[in-house]
Amino acid sequence: MDRLSLIISIFTGSVLTGGIAIAAFSLGYYTWVAVAVAAVVGFTLAWPAAYLISQRIKKDDPEWEPDAEPGDYGYVPPRDAPEV
Repeated sequence: MDRLSLIISIFTGSVLTGGIAIAAFSLGYYTWVAVAVAAVVGFTLAWPAAYLISQRIKKDDPEWEPDAEPGDYGYVPPRDAPEV
């Protein structure tokens, strides 16, 4: 369970959606379809992008020491489980 990526996904979703919408507007697509496509793509890519950012933050942090290995608890770890 990667709690940091859940928080970062809020920011990555808005950044991706906004960037795609701005790109569509700058290319002359001023329709609701362009906004809907930007929203769907931003929503779809928000968590994977946040997960990659989270892993890079943890990899570059010299103080980070995970208490558990990925897969120790299955798909849904207990609430008091350490961060992976």
